[in-house]
Amino acid sequence: MRTFTRTTAKKFALAGAVTATGLLLAACGTEDGGMSGMDHGGKSTTASATASASADASAEAAAPGAFDDADVMFAQMMIPHHEQALEMAKLADGRAEDPEVRKLVAAIERAQDPEIRKMKAWLKGWGKPASAGAGHGMAGMMSAQDMKDLAAVKGEAFDRKFAELMIAHHDGAVAMAKDEQKDGRNASAKKLADDVVRTQSTEIAELRKILDRL
Repeated sequence: MRTFTRTTAKKFALAGAVTATGLLLAACGTEDGGMSGMDHGGKSTTASATASASADASAEAAAPGAFDDADVMFAQMMIPHHEQALEMAKLADGRAEDPEVRKLVAAIERAQDPEIRKMKAWLKGWGKPASAGAGHGMAGMMSAQDMKDLAAVKGEAFDRKFAELMIAHHDGAVAMAKDEQKDGRNASAKKLADDVVRTQSTEIAELRKILDRL
């Protein structure tokens, strides 16, 4: 009986040790597996990509690089200039008759609204006010009476008046953009000036063709 008891005790002790070892190994295996399953590397990569994208967006919004007074003036003056062009374009709804005029209206809206948002972001990033103040004139801006006269006509009369006014308006924008090309320092602002000169010069030529046939 004594021998049986000692043998049995040894068996129980050995079994307990094996069980404990198995549980320890299982726990280690679960911990390793759990860590792998969490895919920390993937999360870290995603977070890094998000941070990088945010940094890129901020850099673009702030128009990175040096800037001067000409860059600031260009943005401050071109914003209200573009805004008036969009007001003129909105008047075409229900008034414009010529398909080429309607096509140009759509092009103006498509190009100038994003440019306004971009220039406002630049000024905010530069710590400058969005308005140039009353002391700065803007070439090609329509008077309140010009806008009333445009709103008062429809059909071919609207198309003709819109073309005449928009040519003058675009001429003013091109002149301001050329000043930026000459005096500006910021690469992003000068790039936008290049776009304005190219795009609006082309539109001026198209508007003149429209006038010739109306």
